[in-house]
Amino acid sequence: MSGQHTLPDLPYAYDALEPFISRQIMELHHKKHHQTYVTALNAAEINYSKTSTPKERIALQAALRFNGGGHINHSLFWKNLAPASSEGKGNGGLLKEGPLQKAIVETFGGLDQLKKEFNATTAAIQGSGWGWLGLNPSTKRLEITTTANQDPLLTHIPIIGVDIWEHAFYLQYLNVKVDYLAAIWSVINFEEAEKRYAEAISGSKL
Repeated sequence: MSGQHTLPDLPYAYDALEPFISRQIMELHHKKHHQTYVTALNAAEINYSKTSTPKERIALQAALRFNGGGHINHSLFWKNLAPASSEGKGNGGLLKEGPLQKAIVETFGGLDQLKKEFNATTAAIQGSGWGWLGLNPSTKRLEITTTANQDPLLTHIPIIGVDIWEHAFYLQYLNVKVDYLAAIWSVINFEEAEKRYAEAISGSKL
């Protein structure tokens, strides 16, 4: 039903990702930015349901795409993060042996090489957008790609997504995107990524 999207709860406390992502960033990012996408998406869907002409529907496409993508991307992003294992808090940053680890080695040569290539590709985004590790559904291989603004990943099945909008890092890392990208791997939830990879390989829709 239109107008029924809600802000998902975080699976951890706002300060759980420190020192890699600050409590202040997480609160603003979740409570303000993601909530704005949800509110605007609900409004756009309600307005869309009231339209009667193709022109009116076309006029709402930009709002649906931007806010719908923002809601989809952020809902995935929160699950893709976990308290850092290096801080003794959780399992963030820990890639265990398994199908995903094997695929990363086969495709990129190892986790360090994946991080290097992913960070270089994502840091090169002009303006705002997202960096992705996705599974190509045709080749069943992992690939690094990006999307602009809040566009969701439609060409691949998302395994890991990283928000490169300034609101995701500026209060802590200022304009140094590469420092943010280096830090975020310490709180990447590889267990969630492993789950997504297994579902993607088996042909499940995410």
